[in-house]
Amino acid sequence: MKTKCAAAILILFLALCLPTAAKTADLITFWDTPRHGGNSFNGSPPDQAYFDALSATGATWVRLTFSKWKPAGGNRDFLIGNADDYTGLSQPDLATLTATLDRADKAGLKVVIAPLSLPGSRWAQQTTDGKYDSRLWQDRKYWDQSARFWVDLATALKDHPAIAAYNLINEPVPEFKAGLAEHSDTDTMIAWYANQRGTTHDLPAFYEQVINAIRAVDTSTPVMVDSGWYANARSFDYWPHALKDPCVLYAFHMYEPYEATSAPNMKRAAPYRYPGTWNKAAVKAHIDAPYQWAATHGVPANRIVAGEFGCMRQWADCATYLEDVLSILDGYNAHWAFYSFREDVWDGMDYELSPTVKSGQFYWLMEQGKGQQLKRGGPLFEIIQKRLKPAS
Repeated sequence: MKTKCAAAILILFLALCLPTAAKTADLITFWDTPRHGGNSFNGSPPDQAYFDALSATGATWVRLTFSKWKPAGGNRDFLIGNADDYTGLSQPDLATLTATLDRADKAGLKVVIAPLSLPGSRWAQQTTDGKYDSRLWQDRKYWDQSARFWVDLATALKDHPAIAAYNLINEPVPEFKAGLAEHSDTDTMIAWYANQRGTTHDLPAFYEQVINAIRAVDTSTPVMVDSGWYANARSFDYWPHALKDPCVLYAFHMYEPYEATSAPNMKRAAPYRYPGTWNKAAVKAHIDAPYQWAATHGVPANRIVAGEFGCMRQWADCATYLEDVLSILDGYNAHWAFYSFREDVWDGMDYELSPTVKSGQFYWLMEQGKGQQLKRGGPLFEIIQKRLKPAS
């Protein structure tokens, strides 16, 4: 009986995840081997030289957002048109995105599409007041609009050879002002979710709705889902079970301790140090959390992804921190993407830059269209690049 059940599960998995031999390499099997890459959060669509340079590092994939790009036709939001009321994809923007994917494919990179905004959840840096837009977690009509957006996008991109996954939304925060502190203990998170289950703050339910909608038009492309509270590694702890779809990748981001790794720390008279309040053991305990959750709920470890990690390049302890994070991920043979690769609107986590390159020089050269003159070869990138090896 167990053998028959296992065979039935395998047949179902293959039917959902491997519908055609031609796309097999682009589907869930791509993630059977550890994949290492970088994040592309640029303000403009990257050119061919950009993708060629990332590929030359040994990266096999790129997590790409289009949400910072300038929309066509006077629209408010790229591709979505208007996150206040989604009515359909902007076709000129779609053409721009598709051409960008073509360039990544030419460079030999797989792409995970990762919008910063969805209907009812405009990226905070693009809102009028700079605050988190929580309408998606307050009004179910935005769930429906988000599902329609993803159906439209999946229909357009499902056959593109570069696509390796759809990352449904970057760093969701359904817990925002909903009674759960960001760093609550596990029991508190579980109790909170028990009260919120079935409401508009139910992140797993939101994902189920969107994934079901996508599967009506695309049965094969893997879906990547970020945990809650800005993709905190511990936020899967309150999920009572894995999602139903077998082609799901579960992603977390690693910037903890954020007070030390982030930009505000650089403005302190005496910046927080690492090791300090946190050490490698504390970092490991944090990264362990999603893998422990996965083991408890029958999710293979190779379906967990460290979608972002990093620290300010001019922080005195960034090298030590990066080495610790990566060595811990090495222990899991983890998929990961460092943040970020040659971002054109911010230098804070561009580890290739020489330590002598100051922010003022970066912004001046970028504004003058002379970014190619930036001095690279920074020692921080050596920590990452020695692990950026193409999968065998």
